[in-house]
Amino acid sequence: MEYNIQYSFPKSTAFFGRGTAALFEAKMKGFLDKPYSWGKLEDIRKIFWFYHTPVSEYVFQHWKDDEFFGYQYLNGINPTVIQKCTMIPENFPVTQEMVAGPLGDFTTLKDELKKGTIYLADYKILEDVPTIQVNGKQQYIAAPLCLLHQKPTGEVIPLAIQLSQHAGSQSPIFLPTDEEWIWTLAKTWVRNAEFHVHEVIAHLLRGHLMAEIFTVATLRQLPMCHPVYKLLIPHLRYSIHINVLARTFLICQGGTFDRAIAIGRKGLAVLLKKALENLTYTHLCLPDDIEARGVSSLLDYHYRDDGLKIWDAIESFVTGVVELYYQNNLAVQRDYELQAWVCDIFTKGFLARRTSGIPSSIRSVPELIKFLTMIIFTCSAHHAAVNSGQFEMGAFMPNLPASMRKPPPTMKAPVSLEDFLDTIPEMNSTSQVLSVLWVLRNENFDMKPLGEYDEEHFVEEEPKQLVTAFQARLAHISEGIKKRNMSLELPYTYLDPPNIENSTTI
Repeated sequence: MEYNIQYSFPKSTAFFGRGTAALFEAKMKGFLDKPYSWGKLEDIRKIFWFYHTPVSEYVFQHWKDDEFFGYQYLNGINPTVIQKCTMIPENFPVTQEMVAGPLGDFTTLKDELKKGTIYLADYKILEDVPTIQVNGKQQYIAAPLCLLHQKPTGEVIPLAIQLSQHAGSQSPIFLPTDEEWIWTLAKTWVRNAEFHVHEVIAHLLRGHLMAEIFTVATLRQLPMCHPVYKLLIPHLRYSIHINVLARTFLICQGGTFDRAIAIGRKGLAVLLKKALENLTYTHLCLPDDIEARGVSSLLDYHYRDDGLKIWDAIESFVTGVVELYYQNNLAVQRDYELQAWVCDIFTKGFLARRTSGIPSSIRSVPELIKFLTMIIFTCSAHHAAVNSGQFEMGAFMPNLPASMRKPPPTMKAPVSLEDFLDTIPEMNSTSQVLSVLWVLRNENFDMKPLGEYDEEHFVEEEPKQLVTAFQARLAHISEGIKKRNMSLELPYTYLDPPNIENSTTI
């Protein structure tokens, strides 16, 4: 079993080689030794001069555009936050007069709410999360509310931003009609909130820690001859090792979180605890999550469209395997190893919290199919969606700042470019974070794409045929995605099956 838990030699070499090279480059250019503000925005691109991609170039060109800001809610690295807004929240008193400009002459906020084209991003979970000092200076985060509108053409634009959860004179509502750098600063505060919610909740908790929970329970409760073990083990490969590396270098005392990220590891622990208390089975099951957030009618939501196709393909494969080994519900109920495994996940992973909706036992074949589909999707497609684009989207740091050095503005005072540069992270902390994002981007060394099973765990003919059918379906999905992407200015590639790894390995 060791080979499945621990990185192979090529994987280790690639991982550490990339990390060393990235830090070496930043060091050579002197950025790692400079706890100073950036002099010019363009200079930020120099950290990784040789690693620019068409996407990172696009981000640099468009990071200030409202359309790109909105686009990232749909097809960026954290596409799970946006939700439908049917009524303006009481603590976010946006009026028709405020948003008349961006909405245009032929409609009103009330009409658009009725039509279902108004959306909300709410970062309430960041309230009361402590922050640390970086380079000897106190850092800050906000818990913003951001109102968004999808135009008939499909673009999603921000209509209004409030940087706290409490309306009032100390919490102005920032608007696209405000002066350029005031509005840019407000959006950057939201992007900083995005950094924290993405890295800690979407990526660490839902991508990595969930995979570890499933791996430990599987190794502890299921024998190697069990059909569920055989089905899941390729999707649990290296999950424990990458998490050990994260604990060793990123979230340890004095690690990257303590050196360059506003909340540090103490804030990380607070945010993780809150996030786990709020995490539900609905969040982890993509079709249920899409429905719960009310985003089934969003246009150009490629994450949803590709994700649902992948979910269906996994579900179809899992259905075939489960129905082969479990003839009826009674067979599921009487499989005591399976029940111990589910109970282990519920009690150790979700701390026996009934409100999570996670089952503590499984009583039927359809329940088992859904649970296994959720596990495989989480360890493969979910992680790919939130991990693959981190470097591209974050390489130009103002689009995804890890900390802010001044408190959120409490009034609409004039903001200059210099003020902006003095608020976003300094040179050395920017270099620290980008070196990590560079290491975490997808790599091809020892990669096993979704549906490719080198080791034959199933020896019978039927499961082998199911694997072949699964691979054919994924190839068909990939074909459709590539065809669609040809007509997109910014192709959405994170959920193209060849780019999805079977397991959380990086």
